[in-house]
Amino acid sequence: MAFAIKKIDHIQLAAPKDCEVAAREFFSDILGLVEVEKPVELKKRGGVWFEFGTFQLHIGVEEPFSPAKKAHPAFVVENIEELKGHLLAKGVTFTEDDLLPGASRIHIHDPFGNRLELLEWH
Repeated sequence: MAFAIKKIDHIQLAAPKDCEVAAREFFSDILGLVEVEKPVELKKRGGVWFEFGTFQLHIGVEEPFSPAKKAHPAFVVENIEELKGHLLAKGVTFTEDDLLPGASRIHIHDPFGNRLELLEWH
């Protein structure tokens, strides 16, 4: 082949109109992602973008909105036990899952009902 897919640039999750405040509170204040400026032309569409490591997470407005219940991004974390305590302190519930050999993982939902997986490899 003359082409190759090299890496993921960003992940996009859908959210309802006027989601920006809740998205910032959850993804920045609770999960610690850093907000990045959207290009001027894309600001009109609403939503908010975040960065972590060399990747970005885009929260985009979709109307009508329906959360992703099964499809989900999976984020590798460092010190998942600390994360669990942090989530509980912030009132974020999670479900533990031990079905993936070699990993500790949990599932949470963002404020819009989208499923997120957080895991740490052993």
